[in-house]
Amino acid sequence: MSEFIVHAIPGSPFGRAVLTALEEKGASWRLSPVAPGALRSPEHLARHPFGRVPVLEHSGFLLYETQAILRYLDRMLPNPALTPAEPKRAARMDQVMNVNDWYLFQGVANVIVFHRVVGPRVMGLAPDEAAIEAAMPKARAVFAELARLLGGQPFFAGDAISLADLLVAPHLSLFALTPEWSALVAPHKNLVAWLARMEARPSFVATTWERVSEMARAA
Repeated sequence: MSEFIVHAIPGSPFGRAVLTALEEKGASWRLSPVAPGALRSPEHLARHPFGRVPVLEHSGFLLYETQAILRYLDRMLPNPALTPAEPKRAARMDQVMNVNDWYLFQGVANVIVFHRVVGPRVMGLAPDEAAIEAAMPKARAVFAELARLLGGQPFFAGDAISLADLLVAPHLSLFALTPEWSALVAPHKNLVAWLARMEARPSFVATTWERVSEMARAA
């Protein structure tokens, strides 16, 4: 099967979700780095009309939206399966993926992680403490719900890893770099243990910000 090309900003949690899925599948892939300042360039807008990342390129087929990409990869590369066969577990996977996109990222990670990690590292910006503080109530609610949905299971959809784990883990991995992390997970030790399991997987070791940045420099 031809190589998968992932157009993404190194360090993007959505991009990392796609890379980890490819690693879990044992697929051949190549990173095509996108600079943050190039998101509105004509070249990138031709791939993604809304100027976001990631975009998957496969045998001339272009696909954007992370959830769509992850499901495409799971259909194209069926082993190992990353979607539960049992309908209720599959529905839980879908639910957690939407919690990630609509509640964890929107208004939480795109504020706290941006001001604590992305802005300072990538753009040299000072954190906006007021914006971070304003985002904390929603952050606490989201972390509480993720912990509830995980419960005592090894993974969000049960005993086996699924697309939900691959989508959420890159975001929480970035949260773990912030001073807010300890307060957010203090009541939720199951999330801490789950993230440790995820970060120990070879797919996550192979797709750290540092490793992907090295690939981007070599591209």
